[in-house]
Amino acid sequence: MVDVGATNFESAEELVSRASVVFEKQFDCKPNVAACAPGRVNIIGEHTDYNEGFVFPMALPQVTVYVGRKTSTGTCRVLTMAENADEPKYVEFSVPTSDKPLTPGKPTWANYVKGVVANFKGDLSSFDAVIATSVPLGGGVSSSASLEVATYTFLEQLNPAVEQVSQVDKALACQKAEHDFANMPCGIMDQFIAVMGQKGHALLIDCRSVESRLVPLQDPNVVVLVTNSNVRHELTGSEYPTRRKQCEAAATAMGKKSLREATVADLKAHSSSLDKEVYCRARHVISEIQRTEEATAALENGNYAQFGKLMLESHNSLRDDYEVSCPELDQLVEVAMEVEGVYGSRMTGGGFGGCTVTLVKAEAVGKAIEHMKNKYSGKATFYVCSPSDGARPLKIDKDI
Repeated sequence: MVDVGATNFESAEELVSRASVVFEKQFDCKPNVAACAPGRVNIIGEHTDYNEGFVFPMALPQVTVYVGRKTSTGTCRVLTMAENADEPKYVEFSVPTSDKPLTPGKPTWANYVKGVVANFKGDLSSFDAVIATSVPLGGGVSSSASLEVATYTFLEQLNPAVEQVSQVDKALACQKAEHDFANMPCGIMDQFIAVMGQKGHALLIDCRSVESRLVPLQDPNVVVLVTNSNVRHELTGSEYPTRRKQCEAAATAMGKKSLREATVADLKAHSSSLDKEVYCRARHVISEIQRTEEATAALENGNYAQFGKLMLESHNSLRDDYEVSCPELDQLVEVAMEVEGVYGSRMTGGGFGGCTVTLVKAEAVGKAIEHMKNKYSGKATFYVCSPSDGARPLKIDKDI
């Protein structure tokens, strides 16, 4: 692709090569197993997954890569090359047993690894591993699920005698790892798209039935632009769990199992019995579930203008009703919408920083990046992304 001001990132193969050099230096032998899993951008459908709604993510070309090899020591030794990961970058822990289960601790990044090891289905051997990633940490593109699913995929390659579980069960095991070891009550979206992503497609996920379907996103005249505000967020504070509880309270007040079952009319009928903040949280979720279905239909019909309109409505709802945006994200969306050829833009991910996602004509992407660079008060990075494959084993030179 012609350089249009977007940031380049390492391919999976380049990451494997770089990680292999570090592995050999750290462990005095060569790795013989490699695997990766992607980050994701959610095009529309935000904070709906834990409300049993619809989400519409795509897998990114940026990935987290594992290289490593099986050992017989009973000790797992893992080094991360991720620049923004907390210290120490190297950890050791024993293969868990019923008598000695793994527990979360410090460093934080290792909790995602240990959580997946603890939730892996089947017998495990110890291993040495190096992790490298091109997925921005804390950028709202799910570096955590990328790490979790890469870990599980690596363990599958390391233990081929273990019967592989279904894609759904693999995603659910990684979700449980995040719940139990990172104390993050996330929905299923991030792990699902990391497992099931497919090149040239976004994935509509029904978070109630846990069913999904691939939706083509292959028009060469349209580009997905991911813009990192470079404002970093930590979601393990109270903001995320509080909103989840508010949604559950609204559903309970309306006599519904979840907000997926509620309509705007239901909400209005109960407005007098709901706290104003709870009402607004529920209004976002109920309207966002509807927007996601409408946006998927618009994309399938090639109606990019309607899709873009729904993206902007989504952002405004996240800003005003769910209150998870921030001035930097609002500014990026505002300046993107000033550019001719931009269909729509919105914050993506958990919020409080991270990225925006913009649907733009391919011919206008350079102009959009230039305008956003000039008008944004911070320093953003830009990624022109196409829908990519989910988790997979990678080839590695096994010459020891």
